[in-house]
Amino acid sequence: MAAELGFVLVCVVLKTTTTLPPTLASPTTYVVVDQIRELEGTTAGRIRTDADATALASTDFGTNASSVDAARPAAVFYPSSAADIVALLRASSASASPFPVSARGCGHSTGGQATAPGGVVIDMASLGRRGDGPSDARLAVSVRGRYIDAGGEQLWVDVLHAALAHGLTPRSWTDYLHLTVGGTLSNAGISGQAFRHGPQISNVLELDVVTGTGEMVTCSKEKHADLFDAVLGGLGQFGIITRARIPLVPSPARARWVRLLYADAAALTGDQERLIAARGAVAGFMDYVEGSVLTDSQGLIGSWRSQPPSSFFSEGDAARVAALAKEAGGVLYCLEGAVYYGGGADTTAADVDKGLEVMLRELRYARGFAFVQDVSYVEFLERVRAGELKLRAAGLWDVPHPWLNLFLPRSRILDFAAGVFHGVMLRRSGAMMGPVLVYPMNRRGWDGGMSAVFPEDDGEEVFYTVGILRSAVAAGDLGRMEAQNAEVARFCEDAGIPCTQYLPSYATQAEWAARHFGPGRWDRFARRKRKYDPNAILSRGQRIFSYPLADRR
Repeated sequence: MAAELGFVLVCVVLKTTTTLPPTLASPTTYVVVDQIRELEGTTAGRIRTDADATALASTDFGTNASSVDAARPAAVFYPSSAADIVALLRASSASASPFPVSARGCGHSTGGQATAPGGVVIDMASLGRRGDGPSDARLAVSVRGRYIDAGGEQLWVDVLHAALAHGLTPRSWTDYLHLTVGGTLSNAGISGQAFRHGPQISNVLELDVVTGTGEMVTCSKEKHADLFDAVLGGLGQFGIITRARIPLVPSPARARWVRLLYADAAALTGDQERLIAARGAVAGFMDYVEGSVLTDSQGLIGSWRSQPPSSFFSEGDAARVAALAKEAGGVLYCLEGAVYYGGGADTTAADVDKGLEVMLRELRYARGFAFVQDVSYVEFLERVRAGELKLRAAGLWDVPHPWLNLFLPRSRILDFAAGVFHGVMLRRSGAMMGPVLVYPMNRRGWDGGMSAVFPEDDGEEVFYTVGILRSAVAAGDLGRMEAQNAEVARFCEDAGIPCTQYLPSYATQAEWAARHFGPGRWDRFARRKRKYDPNAILSRGQRIFSYPLADRR
């Protein structure tokens, strides 16, 4: 049901005869619901405690939590405004036993990070609803200022279309646009544009944030800068983003979409680094640079993530690709790139034709295995959505996704490829049941003052991201894939390859401190937690902090 303006807060009182799961009938649940009931008449928000609502709020894209019941919130809150969120967090903060609160956008986390066991999950989408459907009231474009103000609950695809209506577009994207603004900014927001423009968190002018104490703060690099930096990449630990101001640039109209195949990782990564370099014959030509690992066993599950309107490969091409893969030992690499042109872009179709000719001559891909398509700018940015719809139609979308995303130093990416892509990932059949990404980014696009963790500066400008994005379709797949993720981590540790998890998940605070942040970054992260969420109310599903906070300085 949609939350409407003026809707009075309604609380459902649980009775001892309830048939809800035991977690929902616990004494803690009564306390939380009673505390929220005190908001009645002071907010237009709405609350549900029924099993359908709380079960949905305890699952996510990973759907691989060990126990859904254990992750259930006591209630789901449907705010009609940011003021409702302020009231909720103030109620928790003022309580003798502060209850956990987590903001849920699209539920696209993969390890229960957005859950609030025994507490309250905020359904952020309610902020953008008017009546029975979505509203664009929380998307406002300033043509003169070249920015868009977007509610934290808004989807990036809606941000795109609101900006395009004025001939403008954001610069930095995630590969999948059906995610919320607040969700990606709480992590980093990366894709093939990040080498040039940095992650999405490096492309924010201003935020409205509700802190863990229920304070509404407008922050930027010039105003309340420490909170601004804390929240961006902060994993939801310091505040809930209710508005973000995103800079815009003139929008292109078209994209020349290129895929090149390689028989070895060294040639692929060498060419990727030439394309993202500051100088050179092909430097800067591409607006988007990614790469992937291909095997002959992936099928639809392995290729869903990047679907063009029509196939890149004819049946004859597919046979040649299979033969090349066999020659290469069963593993190929694909460089995927795009050049934007037309519309408000400075690049013309003639410029693209000329640059593409030079690039195809310079790069070291397997000759005869260059594939090019010309699509609209929107079609290119929505490429993952097309793959999602195909999986949904096949009943393969709502399955567990034990994803593993890593940042790796440039100097060790070939060691990782040899040990993982040609080792760990090939030792069991079905290991590649999903896209496997590998592409470089430039360190200069990242802000070390923000909370997002990326590889320590070792004198290398470039570092790599690897995404092993698998789907557990068959019985037993989930356990095998999680075991293999652990094997990848052990390989890196044994080989001395430093790796940082992106979209991280750890079981204990000690692991977060030692394995993810490291001493310096952990001290800053913990200090910010004590400052902005001293009762550890926010995002306990991440398992970083618990109440009461330990006084670790």
